Amino acid sequence: MTDSTSSIFKTVDPERRSSTSKEVVTQLREMIHRRELRPGDRLPPERDLAKLLGVSRPTLRAAIRSLAAVGVLQSKQGAGTFVVESDGPPALDSAPLRMMASLHGFTTSEMFEARRSLEMAIAALAAERATSEQMASMAEEIAGMFASLDDPEQFLVHDMRFHQMIAASSGNRIMTALMNMVATVLFDVRRKTVNRARDLKESAEMHRQIYRAIRDRNSDEARNAMRDHLMLAQRAQESEEKETNRGEEAA
Repeated sequence: MTDSTSSIFKTVDPERRSSTSKEVVTQLREMIHRRELRPGDRLPPERDLAKLLGVSRPTLRAAIRSLAAVGVLQSKQGAGTFVVESDGPPALDSAPLRMMASLHGFTTSEMFEARRSLEMAIAALAAERATSEQMASMAEEIAGMFASLDDPEQFLVHDMRFHQMIAASSGNRIMTALMNMVATVLFDVRRKTVNRARDLKESAEMHRQIYRAIRDRNSDEARNAMRDHLMLAQRAQESEEKETNRGEEAA
């Protein structure tokens, strides 16, 4: 964004200063809807933008964090804050879901149930829509899983990438964004326990079954294979958590 376009930013109405952060969010959203701000545009530097809007820098930061959390803005270290490019799925911040999980006591079972609902539908869509290039990328991640059976943390990275590729192959950006948000929370939990995993070879085989169903354009089989895999993943994670807790209690 150039200096010549800074005039599009309007000072927040002083009569609404009691909720200035929300007003900033509203104004930036409306500017995007009116195409005054476009995907890839960089916002003015924080100090300049705060002055243009007539708000404090902490208020502006709060508004930017809110918009980043829902995938509208993206802050890049040393480069500035940008309107997110719209080609891919929105990168939803998983922090709000983590907060809700803490406040409301969401269980691992509930999180997996939500993930299964999303990913079974996503796998079926991927079987219909995946390109040859996307299927090649899935195959590479499966090869990576088999190559890292003795390195659980690296295995988990390939596991996550495989699921992200299936989601991208579904062609539904909303479902992809929601799946990634839920899966990221579960990934962060599993990362703490995965070194106790004992089912990695079986998990890799189940991933291969999902891939084969997608490759064969069999939506029903892809859906069922994803369900079976995520049921195994839930049991594995719960078992690892119990073992970790026992180890901590013994210490």
